[in-house]
Amino acid sequence: MSQQSPLVLDPNGADRQAEYRSLRAGGSAIKVDILGVSAWSISDPSLLRQMLTSPDVSKDGRAHYPDFEQTIASWPLSLWIAVKNMFTAYGGDHRRLRRLVGPAFSARRIAELAPTVARTVSRLIDDLASGTDGQVVDLRERLAYPLPITVISHLMGVPDDQHLHFRQVVDGVFDTTLTQDEAAANTGRLYQLLDHLIATKRSTPGDDMTSVLIETRDDETDARGFTDQELRDTLLLMISAGYETTVNVIDQAIVAMLTHPRQLDRVRAGEFTWEDVVEETLRLEPAVKVLPLRYAVNDIRLPDGQTITKGDAILAAYGAANRHPDWHGDNADAFDVTRLNKEHLAFGHGVHFCLGAPLARLEVAEVLRQLFDRFPHIQLAIPSHHLRSLESAISNGHQALPVHLGTPACA
Repeated sequence: MSQQSPLVLDPNGADRQAEYRSLRAGGSAIKVDILGVSAWSISDPSLLRQMLTSPDVSKDGRAHYPDFEQTIASWPLSLWIAVKNMFTAYGGDHRRLRRLVGPAFSARRIAELAPTVARTVSRLIDDLASGTDGQVVDLRERLAYPLPITVISHLMGVPDDQHLHFRQVVDGVFDTTLTQDEAAANTGRLYQLLDHLIATKRSTPGDDMTSVLIETRDDETDARGFTDQELRDTLLLMISAGYETTVNVIDQAIVAMLTHPRQLDRVRAGEFTWEDVVEETLRLEPAVKVLPLRYAVNDIRLPDGQTITKGDAILAAYGAANRHPDWHGDNADAFDVTRLNKEHLAFGHGVHFCLGAPLARLEVAEVLRQLFDRFPHIQLAIPSHHLRSLESAISNGHQALPVHLGTPACA
Protein backbone atom coordinates (compact mmCIF):
# COMPACT_ATOMS: atom_id res chain seq x y z
CA MET A 1 0.00 0.00 0.00
CA SER A 2 1.32 3.45 -0.86
CA GLN A 3 0.80 6.35 1.48
CA GLN A 4 0.79 9.94 0.27
CA SER A 5 1.39 11.67 3.61
CA PRO A 6 1.65 10.60 7.23
CA LEU A 7 -1.46 10.35 9.39
CA VAL A 8 -1.28 13.16 11.94
CA LEU A 9 -2.15 11.88 15.40
CA ASP A 10 -4.42 14.19 17.34
CA PRO A 11 -2.55 15.67 20.34
CA ASN A 12 -5.93 16.26 21.99
CA GLY A 13 -6.99 12.62 21.68
CA ALA A 14 -10.51 13.69 20.74
CA ASP A 15 -11.66 10.47 19.01
CA ARG A 16 -9.46 7.50 19.78
CA GLN A 17 -11.75 4.93 18.12
CA ALA A 18 -11.69 6.81 14.79
CA GLU A 19 -7.91 7.13 15.05
CA TYR A 20 -7.57 3.40 15.72
CA ARG A 21 -9.64 2.65 12.62
CA SER A 22 -7.50 4.98 10.53
CA LEU A 23 -4.32 3.32 11.77
CA ARG A 24 -5.59 -0.16 10.94
CA ALA A 25 -6.95 0.95 7.57
CA GLY A 26 -3.44 1.95 6.55
CA GLY A 27 -2.23 -1.64 6.83
CA SER A 28 0.05 -3.41 9.29
CA ALA A 29 2.40 -0.40 9.39
CA ILE A 30 1.64 3.22 8.50
CA LYS A 31 3.63 6.44 8.62
CA VAL A 32 2.30 8.86 11.26
CA ASP A 33 3.18 12.25 12.61
CA ILE A 34 3.18 12.52 16.41
CA LEU A 35 3.69 16.14 17.43
CA GLY A 36 5.97 16.78 14.48
CA VAL A 37 8.03 13.56 14.66
CA SER A 38 7.62 11.02 11.86
CA ALA A 39 7.32 7.36 12.85
CA TRP A 40 6.03 4.02 11.64
CA SER A 41 2.91 3.11 13.60
CA ILE A 42 2.44 -0.65 14.01
CA SER A 43 -1.16 -1.69 14.68
CA ASP A 44 -1.18 -5.27 13.40
CA PRO A 45 -0.88 -7.37 16.58
CA SER A 46 1.22 -10.15 15.01
CA LEU A 47 3.68 -7.70 13.48
CA LEU A 48 3.73 -5.62 16.67
CA ARG A 49 4.60 -8.64 18.82
CA GLN A 50 7.36 -9.46 16.35
CA MET A 51 8.70 -5.90 16.55
CA LEU A 52 8.60 -5.90 20.34
CA THR A 53 10.82 -8.99 20.53
CA SER A 54 13.14 -8.39 17.57
CA PRO A 55 16.80 -7.48 18.14
CA ASP A 56 16.41 -5.30 15.06
CA VAL A 57 14.25 -2.90 17.11
CA SER A 58 15.72 -0.79 19.91
CA LYS A 59 14.46 1.72 22.47
CA ASP A 60 17.86 3.41 22.77
CA GLY A 61 17.58 6.58 20.71
CA ARG A 62 21.09 7.71 21.55
CA ALA A 63 22.48 4.63 19.82
CA HIS A 64 19.96 3.98 17.07
CA TYR A 65 18.06 7.17 16.15
CA PRO A 66 19.97 9.57 13.87
CA ASP A 67 17.54 12.41 14.69
CA PHE A 68 17.88 11.94 18.44
CA GLU A 69 19.68 15.19 19.34
CA GLN A 70 17.45 17.29 17.08
CA THR A 71 14.31 15.63 18.46
CA ILE A 72 15.09 16.05 22.15
CA ALA A 73 15.90 19.71 21.52
CA SER A 74 12.51 20.53 20.01
CA TRP A 75 9.96 17.77 20.75
CA PRO A 76 7.41 18.26 23.55
CA LEU A 77 7.69 14.52 24.30
CA SER A 78 11.48 14.56 24.49
CA LEU A 79 11.46 13.18 28.04
CA TRP A 80 9.96 9.94 26.71
CA ILE A 81 13.10 9.23 24.68
CA ALA A 82 15.78 11.15 26.61
CA VAL A 83 15.53 9.31 29.94
CA LYS A 84 18.20 6.77 30.85
CA ASN A 85 16.48 3.81 32.47
CA MET A 86 15.22 0.39 31.45
CA PHE A 87 12.39 2.05 29.46
CA THR A 88 14.92 3.26 26.86
CA ALA A 89 17.69 0.70 27.33
CA TYR A 90 18.73 -1.94 24.81
CA GLY A 91 20.46 -5.30 25.10
CA GLY A 92 22.87 -5.70 28.00
CA ASP A 93 22.04 -2.31 29.52
CA HIS A 94 18.37 -3.25 29.65
CA ARG A 95 19.11 -6.58 31.32
CA ARG A 96 21.32 -4.87 33.90
CA LEU A 97 18.73 -2.23 34.82
CA ARG A 98 15.82 -4.64 34.87
CA ARG A 99 17.77 -6.93 37.22
CA LEU A 100 18.20 -4.06 39.65
CA VAL A 101 14.54 -3.02 39.58
CA GLY A 102 12.91 -6.45 39.32
CA PRO A 103 12.88 -7.28 43.07
CA ALA A 104 10.49 -4.36 43.73
CA PHE A 105 7.81 -6.20 41.76
CA SER A 106 8.49 -9.81 42.74
CA ALA A 107 5.53 -12.05 43.55
CA ARG A 108 6.50 -11.89 47.23
CA ARG A 109 6.62 -8.09 47.22
CA ILE A 110 3.23 -7.80 45.48
CA ALA A 111 1.72 -10.24 47.99
CA GLU A 112 3.09 -8.08 50.80
CA LEU A 113 1.48 -5.01 49.23
CA ALA A 114 -1.97 -6.62 48.90
CA PRO A 115 -3.11 -5.71 52.45
CA THR A 116 -1.95 -2.11 51.93
CA VAL A 117 -3.95 -1.93 48.70
CA ALA A 118 -7.06 -3.38 50.36
CA ARG A 119 -6.83 -1.01 53.35
CA THR A 120 -6.30 2.01 51.13
CA VAL A 121 -9.29 1.14 48.95
CA SER A 122 -11.42 0.54 52.04
CA ARG A 123 -10.49 3.94 53.48
CA LEU A 124 -11.30 5.69 50.20
CA ILE A 125 -14.63 3.86 49.91
CA ASP A 126 -15.50 4.75 53.50
CA ASP A 127 -14.78 8.40 52.74
CA LEU A 128 -17.11 8.23 49.75
CA ALA A 129 -19.86 6.57 51.76
CA SER A 130 -19.68 9.08 54.61
CA GLY A 131 -19.99 12.28 52.63
CA THR A 132 -22.05 11.89 49.46
CA ASP A 133 -25.69 12.68 50.42
CA GLY A 134 -26.86 12.29 46.83
CA GLN A 135 -24.25 14.63 45.41
CA VAL A 136 -22.36 13.97 42.21
CA VAL A 137 -18.96 12.44 42.97
CA ASP A 138 -15.98 12.45 40.62
CA LEU A 139 -14.55 8.95 41.01
CA ARG A 140 -11.47 9.75 38.97
CA GLU A 141 -10.57 12.44 41.49
CA ARG A 142 -11.80 10.67 44.63
CA LEU A 143 -10.81 7.05 43.90
CA ALA A 144 -8.87 6.41 40.69
CA TYR A 145 -6.25 9.07 41.46
CA PRO A 146 -5.53 8.61 45.17
CA LEU A 147 -5.19 4.82 45.22
CA PRO A 148 -2.26 4.40 42.77
CA ILE A 149 -0.39 7.47 44.03
CA THR A 150 -0.75 6.20 47.62
CA VAL A 151 0.40 2.68 46.72
CA ILE A 152 3.37 3.70 44.56
CA SER A 153 4.36 6.30 47.15
CA HIS A 154 4.26 3.61 49.83
CA LEU A 155 6.43 1.37 47.67
CA MET A 156 8.89 4.15 46.80
CA GLY A 157 8.85 6.00 50.13
CA VAL A 158 7.45 9.29 48.79
CA PRO A 159 6.37 11.46 51.77
CA ASP A 160 2.66 12.23 52.07
CA ASP A 161 3.20 15.95 51.57
CA GLN A 162 4.83 15.27 48.19
CA HIS A 163 1.99 13.23 46.66
CA LEU A 164 0.21 16.19 45.09
CA HIS A 165 3.43 17.61 43.65
CA PHE A 166 4.33 14.31 41.99
CA ARG A 167 0.80 13.94 40.67
CA GLN A 168 0.93 17.33 39.00
CA VAL A 169 4.24 16.78 37.24
CA VAL A 170 3.45 13.21 36.21
CA ASP A 171 0.20 14.44 34.67
CA GLY A 172 2.36 16.82 32.66
CA VAL A 173 4.51 13.98 31.32
CA PHE A 174 1.41 12.46 29.66
CA ASP A 175 -0.07 15.78 28.49
CA THR A 176 0.59 16.06 24.76
CA THR A 177 -0.96 19.52 24.52
CA LEU A 178 2.01 21.17 26.27
CA THR A 179 4.40 23.30 24.26
CA GLN A 180 8.10 22.45 24.20
CA ASP A 181 8.78 25.18 26.77
CA GLU A 182 5.94 24.03 29.03
CA ALA A 183 7.08 20.41 28.81
CA ALA A 184 10.68 21.42 29.59
CA ALA A 185 9.53 23.40 32.64
CA ASN A 186 7.47 20.43 33.83
CA THR A 187 10.48 18.13 33.41
CA GLY A 188 12.58 20.55 35.46
CA ARG A 189 10.05 20.47 38.30
CA LEU A 190 9.92 16.68 38.13
CA TYR A 191 13.68 16.33 38.46
CA GLN A 192 13.71 18.78 41.38
CA LEU A 193 11.26 16.54 43.21
CA LEU A 194 13.29 13.43 42.38
CA ASP A 195 16.54 15.03 43.53
CA HIS A 196 14.88 16.07 46.79
CA LEU A 197 13.56 12.53 47.30
CA ILE A 198 17.01 11.04 46.64
CA ALA A 199 18.69 13.48 49.05
CA THR A 200 16.09 12.74 51.75
CA LYS A 201 16.40 8.97 51.43
CA ARG A 202 20.17 9.09 51.23
CA SER A 203 20.34 10.95 54.54
CA THR A 204 17.45 9.08 56.17
CA PRO A 205 16.91 5.71 54.44
CA GLY A 206 13.77 3.73 55.07
CA ASP A 207 12.11 0.42 54.23
CA ASP A 208 11.25 1.46 50.68
CA MET A 209 12.44 0.85 47.13
CA THR A 210 13.99 4.30 46.72
CA SER A 211 16.31 3.60 49.65
CA VAL A 212 17.17 0.18 48.21
CA LEU A 213 17.99 1.66 44.80
CA ILE A 214 20.12 4.39 46.37
CA GLU A 215 22.01 1.78 48.38
CA THR A 216 22.53 -0.21 45.18
CA ARG A 217 23.80 2.92 43.43
CA ASP A 218 26.20 3.79 46.25
CA ASP A 219 27.48 0.23 46.81
CA GLU A 220 27.78 -0.96 43.22
CA THR A 221 30.06 1.65 41.70
CA ASP A 222 31.10 -0.52 38.77
CA ALA A 223 29.16 -1.46 35.64
CA ARG A 224 26.69 -3.57 37.63
CA GLY A 225 24.98 -0.63 39.31
CA PHE A 226 23.29 2.65 38.39
CA THR A 227 24.80 5.86 37.14
CA ASP A 228 23.43 8.98 38.82
CA GLN A 229 21.15 9.72 35.86
CA GLU A 230 19.97 6.11 35.68
CA LEU A 231 19.00 6.29 39.34
CA ARG A 232 16.98 9.49 38.85
CA ASP A 233 15.34 8.22 35.69
CA THR A 234 14.56 4.83 37.19
CA LEU A 235 12.71 6.55 40.03
CA LEU A 236 10.93 8.69 37.43
CA LEU A 237 9.84 5.58 35.54
CA MET A 238 8.64 3.69 38.60
CA ILE A 239 6.65 6.59 40.02
CA SER A 240 5.11 7.80 36.75
CA ALA A 241 4.36 4.42 35.19
CA GLY A 242 3.05 3.06 38.48
CA TYR A 243 0.65 5.94 38.88
CA GLU A 244 -0.82 7.46 35.72
CA THR A 245 -1.49 4.22 33.87
CA THR A 246 -3.29 2.58 36.80
CA VAL A 247 -5.48 5.66 37.23
CA ASN A 248 -6.67 5.23 33.65
CA VAL A 249 -7.43 1.53 33.96
CA ILE A 250 -9.47 2.08 37.14
CA ASP A 251 -11.35 4.87 35.36
CA GLN A 252 -12.05 2.81 32.24
CA ALA A 253 -13.04 -0.33 34.17
CA ILE A 254 -15.62 1.57 36.22
CA VAL A 255 -17.06 3.12 33.05
CA ALA A 256 -17.20 -0.29 31.38
CA MET A 257 -19.25 -1.73 34.23
CA LEU A 258 -21.59 1.26 34.49
CA THR A 259 -22.29 1.15 30.75
CA HIS A 260 -22.81 -2.62 30.62
CA PRO A 261 -25.24 -3.35 33.47
CA ARG A 262 -26.11 -6.87 32.32
CA GLN A 263 -22.46 -7.82 32.34
CA LEU A 264 -22.11 -6.20 35.76
CA ASP A 265 -25.00 -8.35 36.99
CA ARG A 266 -23.22 -11.49 35.77
CA VAL A 267 -20.03 -10.51 37.56
CA ARG A 268 -21.95 -9.80 40.76
CA ALA A 269 -23.64 -13.18 40.41
CA GLY A 270 -20.24 -14.87 40.29
CA GLU A 271 -20.41 -16.03 36.68
CA PHE A 272 -17.28 -14.00 35.93
CA THR A 273 -14.62 -12.46 38.10
CA TRP A 274 -13.42 -8.91 38.62
CA GLU A 275 -10.14 -10.12 37.15
CA ASP A 276 -12.08 -10.91 33.94
CA VAL A 277 -13.30 -7.31 33.94
CA VAL A 278 -9.76 -6.03 34.39
CA GLU A 279 -8.42 -8.04 31.45
CA GLU A 280 -11.22 -7.04 29.09
CA THR A 281 -10.76 -3.41 30.12
CA LEU A 282 -7.03 -3.63 29.42
CA ARG A 283 -7.80 -5.11 26.02
CA LEU A 284 -10.44 -2.60 24.97
CA GLU A 285 -9.15 0.53 26.72
CA PRO A 286 -5.41 0.22 27.46
CA ALA A 287 -4.03 2.98 29.65
CA VAL A 288 -1.58 4.00 26.91
CA LYS A 289 -2.86 4.30 23.34
CA VAL A 290 0.54 4.62 21.66
CA LEU A 291 4.00 4.40 23.19
CA PRO A 292 6.91 6.46 21.87
CA LEU A 293 9.45 5.48 20.60
CA ARG A 294 11.41 2.54 19.22
CA TYR A 295 13.97 2.55 16.38
CA ALA A 296 15.05 0.24 13.58
CA VAL A 297 18.56 -1.09 14.23
CA ASN A 298 18.66 -2.48 10.68
CA ASP A 299 16.42 -2.28 7.63
CA ILE A 300 13.24 -4.24 8.32
CA ARG A 301 11.33 -5.67 5.37
CA LEU A 302 7.59 -5.91 6.09
CA PRO A 303 5.24 -8.61 4.77
CA ASP A 304 3.41 -6.05 2.60
CA GLY A 305 6.61 -5.09 0.81
CA GLN A 306 7.34 -1.86 2.69
CA THR A 307 10.70 -1.33 4.35
CA ILE A 308 11.32 0.35 7.68
CA THR A 309 14.74 1.87 7.09
CA LYS A 310 17.55 1.63 9.62
CA GLY A 311 17.20 4.56 12.04
CA ASP A 312 13.47 5.10 11.43
CA ALA A 313 11.31 5.71 14.49
CA ILE A 314 8.62 3.16 15.36
CA LEU A 315 5.44 3.71 17.40
CA ALA A 316 3.71 0.84 19.20
CA ALA A 317 -0.02 1.41 18.62
CA TYR A 318 -1.35 -0.68 21.49
CA GLY A 319 -4.90 0.68 21.40
CA ALA A 320 -5.40 -0.07 17.71
CA ALA A 321 -3.72 -3.49 17.95
CA ASN A 322 -5.84 -4.62 20.90
CA ARG A 323 -9.01 -3.99 18.87
CA HIS A 324 -7.77 -5.61 15.68
CA PRO A 325 -10.50 -7.81 14.13
CA ASP A 326 -7.90 -10.37 13.03
CA TRP A 327 -7.18 -10.95 16.72
CA HIS A 328 -10.56 -10.47 18.41
CA GLY A 329 -13.13 -10.84 15.65
CA ASP A 330 -15.85 -8.60 14.31
CA ASN A 331 -16.85 -7.48 17.82
CA ALA A 332 -13.34 -6.38 18.77
CA ASP A 333 -14.64 -2.85 19.43
CA ALA A 334 -17.14 -4.12 22.02
CA PHE A 335 -16.66 -4.67 25.75
CA ASP A 336 -17.46 -8.31 26.44
CA VAL A 337 -16.49 -9.82 29.78
CA THR A 338 -17.59 -13.25 28.45
CA ARG A 339 -14.95 -13.09 25.70
CA LEU A 340 -12.85 -16.26 25.86
CA ASN A 341 -9.75 -14.65 24.39
CA LYS A 342 -8.94 -11.49 26.31
CA GLU A 343 -5.30 -11.33 25.25
CA HIS A 344 -3.87 -7.84 24.83
CA LEU A 345 -0.70 -5.79 24.62
CA ALA A 346 -1.64 -3.22 27.25
CA PHE A 347 1.49 -4.02 29.27
CA GLY A 348 3.72 -4.43 26.24
CA HIS A 349 5.39 -7.65 25.16
CA GLY A 350 8.80 -9.25 25.31
CA VAL A 351 11.75 -7.97 27.31
CA HIS A 352 10.06 -4.62 27.97
CA PHE A 353 6.87 -6.17 29.39
CA CYS A 354 5.75 -3.98 32.28
CA LEU A 355 7.17 -5.13 35.62
CA GLY A 356 4.32 -3.41 37.43
CA ALA A 357 1.55 -5.37 35.68
CA PRO A 358 0.73 -7.62 38.68
CA LEU A 359 0.45 -4.60 40.99
CA ALA A 360 -1.78 -2.72 38.56
CA ARG A 361 -4.06 -5.73 38.14
CA LEU A 362 -4.28 -6.12 41.92
CA GLU A 363 -5.22 -2.47 42.45
CA VAL A 364 -7.90 -2.34 39.75
CA ALA A 365 -9.57 -5.59 40.81
CA GLU A 366 -9.64 -4.49 44.46
CA VAL A 367 -11.22 -1.14 43.56
CA LEU A 368 -13.94 -2.80 41.48
CA ARG A 369 -14.69 -5.42 44.12
CA GLN A 370 -15.12 -2.94 46.95
CA LEU A 371 -16.79 -0.16 44.95
CA PHE A 372 -19.55 -2.29 43.46
CA ASP A 373 -20.10 -4.22 46.69
CA ARG A 374 -20.47 -1.02 48.72
CA PHE A 375 -22.58 0.90 46.19
CA PRO A 376 -25.08 -1.49 44.58
CA HIS A 377 -27.03 1.37 42.94
CA ILE A 378 -24.13 3.37 41.52
CA GLN A 379 -24.82 5.11 38.18
CA LEU A 380 -23.11 7.55 35.86
CA ALA A 381 -24.27 11.10 36.54
CA ILE A 382 -24.13 12.01 32.83
CA PRO A 383 -24.65 10.03 29.61
CA SER A 384 -21.51 8.07 28.77
CA HIS A 385 -21.06 9.89 25.46
CA HIS A 386 -20.66 13.14 27.42
CA LEU A 387 -17.59 11.84 29.25
CA ARG A 388 -14.63 13.87 28.02
CA SER A 389 -11.41 12.08 27.10
CA LEU A 390 -8.07 13.23 28.41
CA GLU A 391 -6.37 15.69 26.08
CA SER A 392 -3.52 13.38 25.17
CA ALA A 393 -2.31 11.38 22.19
CA ILE A 394 -0.85 8.88 24.66
CA SER A 395 -2.90 8.60 27.85
CA ASN A 396 -6.32 6.92 27.67
CA GLY A 397 -8.75 8.04 30.34
CA HIS A 398 -11.38 10.65 31.13
CA GLN A 399 -11.06 14.17 32.44
CA ALA A 400 -13.63 13.37 35.10
CA LEU A 401 -15.84 10.43 36.07
CA PRO A 402 -19.02 11.85 37.66
CA VAL A 403 -21.35 9.35 39.32
CA HIS A 404 -24.31 9.08 41.65
CA LEU A 405 -23.25 6.51 44.24
CA GLY A 406 -26.69 5.80 45.63
CA THR A 407 -27.34 4.48 49.11
CA PRO A 408 -24.30 2.53 50.32
CA ALA A 409 -24.60 -0.99 51.59
CA CYS A 410 -23.53 -1.64 55.16
CA ALA A 411 -19.76 -1.82 55.56
